[in-house]
Amino acid sequence: MNAFVTALTAGTESYIALQRALGYQFRKQAATLRSLLRYVGSSHAGGPLSQALAVDFVMASNLTPNGRAICYGVVRRFAEYYAAFDPCTGSFDCRALPRSRHIPPPRILSDEELRSLMSASMRISVIQPLRGQTLTTVIGLLASTGLRSGEALRLDRTDVDLYTGILQIRKTKFRKDRLVPVHATTLAALQAYARYRDLVFPLQTSSAFFVSTRGTRLSPAGLHYGFEQACELAGLNRTGTKSLRPHDLRHRFAVTRLAHWHRQKTDVQSMLPILATYLGHGRYSDTAYYITATPELLSLIADNVFSTGAVA
Repeated sequence: MNAFVTALTAGTESYIALQRALGYQFRKQAATLRSLLRYVGSSHAGGPLSQALAVDFVMASNLTPNGRAICYGVVRRFAEYYAAFDPCTGSFDCRALPRSRHIPPPRILSDEELRSLMSASMRISVIQPLRGQTLTTVIGLLASTGLRSGEALRLDRTDVDLYTGILQIRKTKFRKDRLVPVHATTLAALQAYARYRDLVFPLQTSSAFFVSTRGTRLSPAGLHYGFEQACELAGLNRTGTKSLRPHDLRHRFAVTRLAHWHRQKTDVQSMLPILATYLGHGRYSDTAYYITATPELLSLIADNVFSTGAVA
């Protein structure tokens, strides 16, 4: 290990410790910077930390264009910090790898498609039924509550009150805890899953509510792999269509809830703060991002506008 790598390693770890001391989780960013260290070590770079080195590192990764832009931004901000310890550190152009602002629209599943997905989820593993039970319950929870997939996977047993149907959501995207009440049918599904899980693993091997076939916490990679399998089995990821993601179920929840309020002739504007709180948003604009104008929602809005005489 040359002197540059040694100094860069020390600077990286002190930077990560500083960010976490400031209250940031800094998991993905730390993984990016440690990947940079491995790249620098394997390429035998002798320093200094420069924009060219950062771009070479980012372009060598198997990332999307936006992923590369995010990765470059992490290294650029670290370089600003590291320059105080190594004056030879190069300057970074924030526009070197611009991030695309185009966001493909989410796929909003119909009720029939959601039923098909959940049915397929139960069939993804005949040999290990717990895998299908876990995936089906997670998908149902995401669809019925709009939780982020990470929030669902981080649930511990003590976070799920199987009597009152209240979920304690911790370590959210905005580092705020919140309580999420679930529907009676969702509670029944969680209770059924907990009974089955405890039959398979009578001795508790993990604090996690949702477990893998090894009894450990279900990982994001495990969820996404199983989700893709279920989508293929249900015929939802056909050629020419946007692949469905677990996060699309959060969009579906928001749209479905708005459609339900419009059918009930509810004052939707007055309910938006409640929806924002339930989804864990600090700003209404964050909630607006999840509201996709489906044909059904547009039709309901139009019907309500004309029925109230808002349009001459």
